[in-house]
Amino acid sequence: MSISRLPSPWSGDADLDLRLVRYFTVVAEHGNFGRAAEALHVAQPSLSRQIQRLERQLGATLFERTPQGSSLSLAGETFLPQAHHLLDSARAAVVTTQKAREPRTLTVGYADNLIVTAAVRAVREQHPDARVLTRHIAWRDAELLAQGHVDVLAARLPLACPADQLRTTVLYEEPRLLVVPTSHPLADRPSVTLDDFAAEAFVGCATTADMWTAFWRAEPRPDGSNAFVLERVDTFEDKLELIAEGRAVAIIPLGARRRTLRDDLVTVPVIDIEPCKVAVVTRADSDSELVQDFVTAARRELTPPAA
Repeated sequence: MSISRLPSPWSGDADLDLRLVRYFTVVAEHGNFGRAAEALHVAQPSLSRQIQRLERQLGATLFERTPQGSSLSLAGETFLPQAHHLLDSARAAVVTTQKAREPRTLTVGYADNLIVTAAVRAVREQHPDARVLTRHIAWRDAELLAQGHVDVLAARLPLACPADQLRTTVLYEEPRLLVVPTSHPLADRPSVTLDDFAAEAFVGCATTADMWTAFWRAEPRPDGSNAFVLERVDTFEDKLELIAEGRAVAIIPLGARRRTLRDDLVTVPVIDIEPCKVAVVTRADSDSELVQDFVTAARRELTPPAA
């Protein structure tokens, strides 16, 4: 079989269109322009024009067209392995370049005493090329997520951020507990209700959102009233000090029973208020693969503390 030649403007340094090269390999595989067009999701006349364009670039007829279909010409048979090599090289170039790019970064925020280690480890193992950072933030600084300082945040709800800016995935629920000194009349109770401590004073926080403080003081109460606030403090430790003195009480989540909850304090479950929700929160407009994979890992790995 002789190689058919076409007049060509190719000067030896023209660029081959890899899209046309791919079209050529698909037609060669199917041996039929109609079936190849279906596989490529293009119109058959358009596919024929693209192959003719490639033939003009190469200066050779690539297919022998017959009523039964299309078969490779000698030129087409010669070009086919080189076409596959070109496409393989192009794919390899993309992969190599992506591996050499600047590392992707994910900054995971976590508030209070929540532990995100297992989910962070899972993302690092899934994306060894990524840089996964962690940043502990104070419960009052949830706006760091909306501001872009962290990409995803593990925290207890509610947050002091506009809800329409966030996408929230609840991981689990935690009972809320009343904190009292060991000498308090309620200290030995197996559980309490709101009525049991309705007259108790609470400790306020110096800088918090109204929604947040209302939730952690169980406001409003069933009769529409709010808790009496003794004074406002800046830290959790200062709050515990006032409680230990017998001057106030507080409501905390089960998971906050940490080392700083002192030996002179006890917690009692409150049975008639809704539990606290622990969630992973992202920005509503985030489409990051790393963020989504962290959310998936958090749902699998982050579990509630023992009761």
